[in-house]
Amino acid sequence: MFGGGSIKKYMNIYKDRVIFHCDLNNFFASVECLATPELWGRPVAVCGNTQERHGIVLAKNMEAKRAGVRTGVAVWEAKAACPNLIIIPPHYDEYVTYSKYVREIYSRYTDRIESMGIDECWLDLTGSIAWSDGEAIANEIRTAVKEETGLTISVGVSFNKVFAKLGSDMKKPDAVTVIGEDDFREKIWSLPAGDLLGVGTRAATALLRRGIATIGDLARSDPEYLALLFGKGGRQMWAYANGYDTSEVLLSSDSPPIKSIGHGITTTRDLTTSEEVKDVIIELSQIVGEKLRREELAARAVAVSVRTCELKVKEYQGTLAHPTQLTRDIIESAYKIFCEKHRWGKPLRSVYVRAINLIPAEVANAQLSFLDAERSRLMRLERAVDEIRLRFGSHAVHSASYLSDIKISKRKKLADTPVFMYM
Repeated sequence: MFGGGSIKKYMNIYKDRVIFHCDLNNFFASVECLATPELWGRPVAVCGNTQERHGIVLAKNMEAKRAGVRTGVAVWEAKAACPNLIIIPPHYDEYVTYSKYVREIYSRYTDRIESMGIDECWLDLTGSIAWSDGEAIANEIRTAVKEETGLTISVGVSFNKVFAKLGSDMKKPDAVTVIGEDDFREKIWSLPAGDLLGVGTRAATALLRRGIATIGDLARSDPEYLALLFGKGGRQMWAYANGYDTSEVLLSSDSPPIKSIGHGITTTRDLTTSEEVKDVIIELSQIVGEKLRREELAARAVAVSVRTCELKVKEYQGTLAHPTQLTRDIIESAYKIFCEKHRWGKPLRSVYVRAINLIPAEVANAQLSFLDAERSRLMRLERAVDEIRLRFGSHAVHSASYLSDIKISKRKKLADTPVFMYM
């Protein structure tokens, strides 16, 4: 990935970059405390609805973290760790509103703002400020966010995105960390390899088994050996550890290409038969098909993921006969893949359908016969259905051909219909 000449070229092209990574501290929980000031100083966790089987900790404040509450654990586990924990349901509209407030503050300094979730952003200030002013400007932004919104941020300042992200993680809350080209080895090479962006939990465990425990160990490793272990991702880990991150911060008006379109649901009761799964696949595929048509994309393959009642996840994939935007094709392919590849054991509690290997719809249409009148007719029909659902709701109209099964067609009354929570 990086030979001697490539490294020299990298150092010339990407020299003197000033990249920030701004991370809102305990964002969801902090917004809830702003709405209810008496919560400040008390352990708070924002959690999903236990009655709807989303009963996990989505976010927590510092007091809850100190008591041993971890994000992603079940509510009962969080309460066991912290008996006086205050549980609050999420209010996503408020989180979006505050996120927009904070982004407006960032936009005073640069138009190169790239989101990494609702509470994290990269900012590229290269050319706007000198490297020597980076820490002062980061503190200026941090102060503005606190004074104008009541929230705190941690800011990493560095010469690339990976180290800026690492810097914002190193000091929390309400802090600035600078990682420069001259001192990054002293500051970060002693940290665990798993702290580096791009090194997941499994990779970190695999590295540790081979005596590669820190970021410095990773940087000093042979990139070809890492490539044998992890493919091109291994070379990327080595490059990141050595500071050779060439990724750009996107303009705020830009968006990355869509790589997949999917939708999933968790059911209020476990699924125990393929017919029940088929019903869910129909619901999900209708949404996936509508999104494909809206984005003017076509899928060349479909993936179906299922999660058992023991929270074990399995994913199955299959290639489509031809690129498609049609809901009918997504349903038929997804259900066929599931029936052929899934081996029933434990009941299922959630299903996820994804359209993958996407290409522009105009390219897909060019590959189909001009005489394919039936597909053309179906496309017009499904686009008309999209318009009806947009105006009157997602359940305003269904395809009768997929509701002929007695068990499904009986579900006309609300009492007979299983309730789904869309993720």
